[in-house]
Amino acid sequence: MFTGIVENQAKLVSISQQGSNKTFKLESEVATELKVDQSVSHNGVCLTVEKTEGSFYEVTAIEETLVKTNLGELKVGATLNLERCLAANGRFDGHIVQGHVDQTGKLVSVENKDGSYILTFSYDETSGNITVEKGSICINGVSLTVFNSTDNSFSVALIPYTWNHTNLGKLNVGDSVNLEFDILGKYMQKILSKTANTLS
Repeated sequence: MFTGIVENQAKLVSISQQGSNKTFKLESEVATELKVDQSVSHNGVCLTVEKTEGSFYEVTAIEETLVKTNLGELKVGATLNLERCLAANGRFDGHIVQGHVDQTGKLVSVENKDGSYILTFSYDETSGNITVEKGSICINGVSLTVFNSTDNSFSVALIPYTWNHTNLGKLNVGDSVNLEFDILGKYMQKILSKTANTLS
């Protein structure tokens, strides 16, 4: 389990095709602390460390992951947000994040508010995912609070630290991001849907 608090970043050094899968070689300050079989969130996607060598390590994304996340669009030189699993005695600073991306979204606009940044994203509402005002959303592995929630879009506000220490500050309008919607909201939506079907 993760919390959406990015602890470091990784630079994508190389991509190798393995059948329908892709193996990513990454460089990061935390690589020397990683162990084979460890789960690490990459842009919000939980991937397993397969190999470590100094400041480099490797992970593999299967076809299903490449299709449903923005990992399939990555190019060499890209920067990824990293978070290791929450330690049992760790602080719960963000919200419950599973590392299971629900779908991708698109950056619609960026507004510099002289001290903060307002980012607005759109997504395909036919997938059944929802946001709620003041609810949580995970974008590229970053836990953020939603406002201006609509059926197919929402906005978030970034403080300068988040802008500078995650890859959200490097996004351009039209870029794809990984979205993981709040698990509590998904459970509630499922329960209410079943209740409505039973009553009808």
